[in-house]
Amino acid sequence: MKCPVCGMDCVQSAKDILATLPVFFQPCPRCSMRSLDKRAPLPSLEYAPLCSCGKRFIDEVFAHIYVIMVEEGDLMPVDPLFAVGSPLVHPGYAMDRPPFLPAKSLVLLTMKASKKTAERLIGEVPELRGVVKTGNFVPGIASPDLNSVPRVYELLAGCDVRADIFPLRTGPLVIYKQQSLIHIEFPRSGYPKIRSVEQHVGNPPVQLFVDACCGVGTLGLTAACLGTPRVVMNDAWYASAFWSAFNLEVNREYLKIDHVKIFEQLSDLQKHPVIRDQIKIAEGCGDQIVEVYQGDFHELPAVLPRGIAPVTALDLFDKSDPAATGKIRREWLSRAGGEVFIP
Repeated sequence: MKCPVCGMDCVQSAKDILATLPVFFQPCPRCSMRSLDKRAPLPSLEYAPLCSCGKRFIDEVFAHIYVIMVEEGDLMPVDPLFAVGSPLVHPGYAMDRPPFLPAKSLVLLTMKASKKTAERLIGEVPELRGVVKTGNFVPGIASPDLNSVPRVYELLAGCDVRADIFPLRTGPLVIYKQQSLIHIEFPRSGYPKIRSVEQHVGNPPVQLFVDACCGVGTLGLTAACLGTPRVVMNDAWYASAFWSAFNLEVNREYLKIDHVKIFEQLSDLQKHPVIRDQIKIAEGCGDQIVEVYQGDFHELPAVLPRGIAPVTALDLFDKSDPAATGKIRREWLSRAGGEVFIP
């Protein structure tokens, strides 16, 4: 599959990416492992080379990055190792031990690296697929006020498209995202949001599932993979709506869908990054129907099919105010009916 960000072949179908997963981050018998104290400086400005199998322990990869950032003046030799930044592995899933990284399996989130350094990192550290400059904010829509201008991180070098994998009772779900545009929600042990959707979808599944604030489509596509005949996903942020549509295509082989139509490409959506009225972004048709919209979820009931009581997931960004979330829940029920839950 062609990557919509870099145009290369760095994305795969769910079937292809899952086929490599069992041994993807596992060491070979010749791999070495050096555990480093992340709170301390690198003991010496050295790092081990790749194993002959092409993998390297994640701490050794960070040592390599640290050395380059010191050489470029982005870090001082007295800085702790964690000052390099935060790792996001590709593909991401809940692991019980640190990984041995193959080529192009790591997106680095950093506040320290310059663009020049990032380009050197991509050229010299084979495990890196992208370097992203972060800030003290959440990328994308971080408040219910759709009049505010969302802020995003900056892709300094490489490609920041990566996937997370979520286990369902019917099999794994693969979810891609462009990490500079989407807030970080790395898979947690136990996958509580996935379990919540499985509980509310039931078996046999409900007739209509709505993922009203869908992000990149994880909960809506979970409902689709569980056999829900009709699923509607929606997000006001263009990047979320696009990647929901893209993930529908990525996982199509595991759904009862004959084909997927994507009506708006990433370049089109960038022209209207946040909107209120619904625009249909994509549709998958077959024995199931899965639709993706961009727009304010308050207006979503106007496009829902009539005569079917929906089960709605309201995965609100800020769940800290019970009074506010309760009000949103009551407003949704008054317009859409059915059942609503906040995962």
